[in-house]
Amino acid sequence: MKTIIFDAGPIISLTMNNLLWILKPLKEISNADFCITEQVKRELVDTPLNKTRKYMFEALQVLHYIENKTLEVIDDDAVRKQTYELLSIANNCFNAFGHNIQIVHEAEMSAIALYLQKKADAFAVDEKTARLLMENPDRLHSIMEHTLHTKVKKDMENLNEFKKLTKNVKIIRSVELVTIAYEKGLLKKYLANMPDSKKTLLESVLWGVKLDGCAVSKREIEQIVKMES
Repeated sequence: MKTIIFDAGPIISLTMNNLLWILKPLKEISNADFCITEQVKRELVDTPLNKTRKYMFEALQVLHYIENKTLEVIDDDAVRKQTYELLSIANNCFNAFGHNIQIVHEAEMSAIALYLQKKADAFAVDEKTARLLMENPDRLHSIMEHTLHTKVKKDMENLNEFKKLTKNVKIIRSVELVTIAYEKGLLKKYLANMPDSKKTLLESVLWGVKLDGCAVSKREIEQIVKMES
């Protein structure tokens, strides 16, 4: 059986677009385990319900899919240990104004740690920074210098170590998840009686997840729509 590890981002994107329900049929179609870490659950469920009160209803929706076993929460010592190792490496990769820059958080590093521990098949993550750190750290470095308007130093030892640990991580985003749902006909109930209804439906869900945090460009969306047409 395949295993897909989820960071909080894709689950948030789906929830905010009333599409969290697609996880259950996608899980059945793919015959995969959908897993999150205790840290990701804390971000999605525990903090909204018990501390901030913001996004409480969204938290309840996520909790429903945890309780019905669509999402499995995993917490173990090996994952926690590797989480802190990854955090330490990643947050010591770049330095500006005399300080190391915190670029990642515990939840997303715990998801990568779980991926590595389980030798999973895919890592679902919407956030750009973690993805670029794995796939294109030079691009991330350029973005940081542009954003901070200063020279940012790179620690090549830590960058190379992070790249070595994560080189085989296969990344997907909520954009791919909704595209697959569209391809499998899961979204056909939303088709309207209007010209180009299929194209409009696909564009709407792609732009929906983009505007709720998925790092996907306008050009990518146009390419997906063209390909699916």
